[in-house]
Amino acid sequence: MNMFYVINGQRLKRYFFIAIGIIFASGVIYAEKDNITVFSPQQPAAIYSVPTDKKVVALTFDISWGEKRAEPILEILKEKKVTDATFFLSAPWSQTHPEIVKKIVDAGYEIGSHGNKHENYSTLNDEEIRKQIETAHSVLTQITGKSPTLIRLPNGDFDKRVLAIAEQMNYKVIQWDTDSLDWMNIGTEKIVNRVVGKAHPGDIILMHASDSVKQTHEALPAIIDQLREKGYEFVTVSELIAQTEVQGKTVKDKSTMFQQLDAFAGL
Repeated sequence: MNMFYVINGQRLKRYFFIAIGIIFASGVIYAEKDNITVFSPQQPAAIYSVPTDKKVVALTFDISWGEKRAEPILEILKEKKVTDATFFLSAPWSQTHPEIVKKIVDAGYEIGSHGNKHENYSTLNDEEIRKQIETAHSVLTQITGKSPTLIRLPNGDFDKRVLAIAEQMNYKVIQWDTDSLDWMNIGTEKIVNRVVGKAHPGDIILMHASDSVKQTHEALPAIIDQLREKGYEFVTVSELIAQTEVQGKTVKDKSTMFQQLDAFAGL
């Protein structure tokens, strides 16, 4: 009879530790859920921001047409001594404005792809998606001398197929967490307040340098100054990702998690 109670007591103890371990693991997964976008290897995902405690943000500029806005923005970045930013360039625009592309490259800014045709890639078939990405890749590589590894899809549009194909072609899909809404020409003050108010560590900020935006170059000086006053530094998207890959924590897969639970429970 005593042996009966001893055996059940051991089982109860094991079950107790297993339950504690499951609760602990659940807490870890919940705490690390924001890291999954960047670090989870299970499926491709777009990057909107990266988890970090450092006060760093990435200024990004999309260009798909026009020649009036890009150079004033470059001048402001130079005057404000912002040496790191990322420009996403469409292939047709780059072909017709190679001299501006050269100025962006010579200034040391990062170049990402903004695709070829400015249309929603989720509406295309797989072959057309690959063709659009490959065409832009070839054009940008030829003009800049470097092969881009980041892509911001036209209109920010994608689905799982687009993400999978982009990953197969060695691209990271870059979105944004803070939209300046400069493309709506909402007013200089509103653009400044929106960016400065929403910016956070690891943020990717969306702005434009196409001719359709009329107030970005007016808002940019105040954005830079006010973010610096808050202690922020500016980095490229690649620098943001690389830094987080070094400093961040990965979410362990289920097999690893249960191995740890077994060890924890003494099984």
